[in-house]
Amino acid sequence: MTSGDLDHVHAMWRDDRASAGIGIELVDVGVRDGLGFAETTMTVSQSQVNGHDIAHGGYLFTFADSTFALACNATGQFTVASGGDITFVTSARLGDELRCVATERAKFGRSGITDVTVTRVSDGALIAEFRGRSRSIPQRAKESEK
Repeated sequence: MTSGDLDHVHAMWRDDRASAGIGIELVDVGVRDGLGFAETTMTVSQSQVNGHDIAHGGYLFTFADSTFALACNATGQFTVASGGDITFVTSARLGDELRCVATERAKFGRSGITDVTVTRVSDGALIAEFRGRSRSIPQRAKESEK
């Protein structure tokens, strides 16, 4: 992991049951030139394959969205998604190990733009491109902390 004060991101990731539930693993997260970045991996499982015998787009979106969340929270601001779009380039299949890299491109006011690339590890094939829009909000205590 990248050094620095990333306790808030690691706590967020530790509590992210949705990402853990589909097998997303954190590889790296940090800040470069004042902007967040993150890298994760995931292997396409039997429960993530659709009726066409390829990875379901919803799981690919979730994979990219989870990596986006890591990157846009890495700078220390409590940040949520305000929108996101994905373009599917080629299919992933059962057993494919996928790599996801998210890089914040811009922050302006409380908003930001983060680009996310999903590739297949075995051959580097581009699977999808995701662009996330973020919004920083005041941090709120979790119900369990009140």
